[in-house]
Amino acid sequence: MSVAYLNGQFLALEQAQVSVLDRGFLFADGIYEVAAVIDGHLVDSAAHLARLERSAGEIGISLPISPAEIEAVQKDLVARNSLGEGLVYLQLTRGADAARDFLPSATIQPTLVMFVQDKPFLDVPAVRTGISVATMPDLRWKRRDIKSVMLLAQAMAKQAAKAAGAQEAWMVEDGFVTEGASSTAFILTDEGIVTRPYSQAVLAGCTGAALTALAEESGLRVVRRPFTVEEALGAREAFITSASTLCHSVVRIDGRTIGSGLPGPVAMRLRELYIDVARRTAS
Repeated sequence: MSVAYLNGQFLALEQAQVSVLDRGFLFADGIYEVAAVIDGHLVDSAAHLARLERSAGEIGISLPISPAEIEAVQKDLVARNSLGEGLVYLQLTRGADAARDFLPSATIQPTLVMFVQDKPFLDVPAVRTGISVATMPDLRWKRRDIKSVMLLAQAMAKQAAKAAGAQEAWMVEDGFVTEGASSTAFILTDEGIVTRPYSQAVLAGCTGAALTALAEESGLRVVRRPFTVEEALGAREAFITSASTLCHSVVRIDGRTIGSGLPGPVAMRLRELYIDVARRTAS
């Protein structure tokens, strides 16, 4: 039986029920975080909690418990569910009101939900084979720096990518790649590792930030600038990062082969470094 957390209580997952009047359900008025678990420990916990606080502040929702208490609950969930490898999902919404209205009442209380997902990602075929991505127009709203639960455009992009035989979608705006539907996009060129600079156009990825820090510590140059699809097609390597994949090499974009068509040595090495550090420093 999977155990979840809902507004101060630990419950069986199937018993953790939220009101149909919750604004997260009615208006996508909420935010979320996903943290990886390796060997039963949270990875990049401080970064995820800091991003959670920032997203909550940007849309004006107060955390019902402190970040330290949230982390304690997450660790408790990992233990209660005997989770060795997988994810902890957290969702915070503005809460449920007495009626559906665009303006929330002054007395509304936030809804905080957390649960775990058993998901292997350390030794999966995609690590050895690489993945394909499909590009498509970025149809999302303009505040992508907020980790909003409003994910319809990303869900549609994922479905379109799957129909095209790809495992991820890269969103394109004004000719430049913004990010993946659920990942941060990178390419390797003669300049170094190239990725989009932080702005309201993209989400600041926790895994990507940790991985680029490791790249710089290893003597690799990281260049934060936009890049085009054509530039990605001509890159030496391409890869994505996220809490649910860590780091996967991109070997095809829109059916066209990148580099050798095999996972690149730089991306593979960075993945190994990240996992090693995560195991030594995980919470």
